[in-house]
Amino acid sequence: MTTTASSAAAATTDAPPSKTAIVAALAANFAIAIIKFVAAWFTGSSAMVAEGIHSVVDTANEWLLLLGLRKSQRPAHAGRPFGYGRELYFWSFIVAICIFAIGGGISLYEGIEHLRHPTPLRDPTWNYLVLGLAFVFDGASFLVARRTFNAQRGRQSFWAAFRGSKDPSIFVVLFEDAADLLGLIVAFLGVFLSHLFNNPALDGVATLCIGLILLVVAGLLLRENKSLLLGEPADAGLLDELTALVRAEPEVRAAAPPLSSYLSPHELLMVVRVEFAPELSAADLTRTVEQLQARIQAAYPDVRHVFIQPARLGKYYP
Repeated sequence: MTTTASSAAAATTDAPPSKTAIVAALAANFAIAIIKFVAAWFTGSSAMVAEGIHSVVDTANEWLLLLGLRKSQRPAHAGRPFGYGRELYFWSFIVAICIFAIGGGISLYEGIEHLRHPTPLRDPTWNYLVLGLAFVFDGASFLVARRTFNAQRGRQSFWAAFRGSKDPSIFVVLFEDAADLLGLIVAFLGVFLSHLFNNPALDGVATLCIGLILLVVAGLLLRENKSLLLGEPADAGLLDELTALVRAEPEVRAAAPPLSSYLSPHELLMVVRVEFAPELSAADLTRTVEQLQARIQAAYPDVRHVFIQPARLGKYYP
């Protein structure tokens, strides 16, 4: 007998806290992209062109993340009994590809072209003004994203929280904003040194560095989003706690470690193989399974789908 703790129509409808960070980043990147291209047109800086492209890509990426959030909250139905939670993982993966192919690729192309055909910079005042404003806006967006991420990670280290996070809409924005700030610093150095030493090739070098920053960030995001898209299990500590909860049930004789997979940041699918007392009647077994499901979901709200599979486990599990 296999049962499920949630109906096929169940769905996650709560607005995720990451939406605020995404909207803030979208607004900042859209405004910054416009002023960067204006500055690039006045000054002829390839680093500023790369930064403008970077901001356009980031603006499109935030829109894709919002699209993924909206699509992931569609209700389940007969054709999709577990809902659309992984839509968010899919669109986050597309965002990482965009950062790699468009942001990093075009920046590298611009840098190489500027090294092959360097053009002297005109008055860099526009560049400094735009870079300063962009740093303020991107810095504010980064602080919003960092606050959201820190609320999620708790006492974990940054990298442990990043590797263990099941919500890409939070860490994608955080990494994008961090890449923005690093790119702005590199662009400033490229413009400043090119003007100081009257060497336009340094502006091309800065553009190449911006492209490399984007490729590194995209590589990290691609790896994490691929793992989420393929399906990550619950944390080992949570699985141990859940196993102990099941084994504490008086009618349970043994329980295997649960099989689990994240369907969305706050939606877990759980399968538990359990050996019950052989003297239980069919009615008592059904009642015990229902009680066990209710206890699991009361203790772990993210476990939205629980399948209890009666089995003969013998000596392999306590």
